[in-house]
Amino acid sequence: MQHIFAKSALLPNGWATNVRLSIEGGKIFEVETNAIKQKTDTDLGEQLLLPAISNVHSHSFQRAMAGLSERRGASTDSFWTWRDVMYRFLDQLSVDDIHAIAAFTFMEMAEAGFAAVGEFHYVHHQTGGTRYNNVAETSLQIIDAAQEVGLGLTHLPVLYSFGGVNGEPLKGGQQRFGSDFNLFARMVEGAQSALRTAPADYHMGVAPHSLRAVNKDLLAQVTQLLPGAPVHMHIAEQLAEVDDVKTHWGARPVEWLLENAPVDKHWCLIHCTHMTPEETIGLADTGAVAGLCPITEANLGDGIFEAVRFVEHGGQFGIGSDSDLRISLAEELRTLEHSQRYKTNQRTVLAKPHGSNAQFLLQSAAAGGAQALGRQSGRIEAGQWADLFSLDPQLILADGLSESLALDYWMFAGRNDNVHNLWSAGRHIVKDGQHINRASFELKFRQTLRKLRALL
Repeated sequence: MQHIFAKSALLPNGWATNVRLSIEGGKIFEVETNAIKQKTDTDLGEQLLLPAISNVHSHSFQRAMAGLSERRGASTDSFWTWRDVMYRFLDQLSVDDIHAIAAFTFMEMAEAGFAAVGEFHYVHHQTGGTRYNNVAETSLQIIDAAQEVGLGLTHLPVLYSFGGVNGEPLKGGQQRFGSDFNLFARMVEGAQSALRTAPADYHMGVAPHSLRAVNKDLLAQVTQLLPGAPVHMHIAEQLAEVDDVKTHWGARPVEWLLENAPVDKHWCLIHCTHMTPEETIGLADTGAVAGLCPITEANLGDGIFEAVRFVEHGGQFGIGSDSDLRISLAEELRTLEHSQRYKTNQRTVLAKPHGSNAQFLLQSAAAGGAQALGRQSGRIEAGQWADLFSLDPQLILADGLSESLALDYWMFAGRNDNVHNLWSAGRHIVKDGQHINRASFELKFRQTLRKLRALL
């Protein structure tokens, strides 16, 4: 059993002092407040102890193409032209590249305050769609990379069968994604087999990519494949997508899904940037999580999620890093709040009256992320996985401020790299601001970048 002592910790009911955690088997066994520090405790001194976040949505391979899509072409740039760049980049990736990029990306997530990730994994095959000998080969690379880093994982293999809403065949880079249901089921089975020897906090879910990439029969099949497991899906990200789905499916994406699919607390709908007020309220009523990726949504020009209306109606949200352009928990949450300020012309929009904005955003994202990943975490209390991180007020120039004000300072005025310690299911993988094996992951990532950039 390990013990952590913090002078200040954010518990479900608010800040508590002199908190002593006992951790056994990766889970919090006991939380004592007004406790006495013991000699064998990991003493955090003045650091603030906080619940770490589950990253609800990541395509880790895209971390290596960050910055490569910021040149304007001959016509108007958009999500769709960005996607073309992504497909060309994808053609260069080997399984070793996928592993090295994933490991470095997961390490960065840990250093940012994420204790677990939902990897929305759709790179299943070789260039051109040729199968690997093991159809789950790339899933095994993701699972292995997460274990090397020590980051928690909900692995989400993606079913991607069509190149558009009219059932057109896959082409170009999409061929590395493609599968029918039987092949997809085999990939899921292969990943499940690998997870039997993985840490106890590693789980599986399924991800029908979008209403662009599956049909009604496939959607029904994939959502029944792992009963009770997380179901993640892109939805209503782009206006062109909304129009296409309305034309070919007979309704707007979220409207159709709420009327025809068993959306409930096990679902996480990613982006949701183009919804009507009725769809926003309807989604909140299902208990599903809205998986928001504010940095990527800003970078791709997706749009702004109706967070105010959604939260007012009891909606749960989680935070994802999606394209992994930048991996920063503070910046994701700050961008979410700022987007609502752009939309409403108001300030401190999402916080409860008289409450800390950062505290609300952090605790909400922690709860929503844990739900979306099917992970027993998100709160510092007995029975939860010990997903924790700490901030040093002196390092973030917040010394002398109360706990809530220090948290506000970190999220809205501080640097993005101020996480001092992080535990994932009790695994202490970030110490003094760096992952314990950063050097080796960074070396392999740099080597991979040099190779890939020479090919572009």
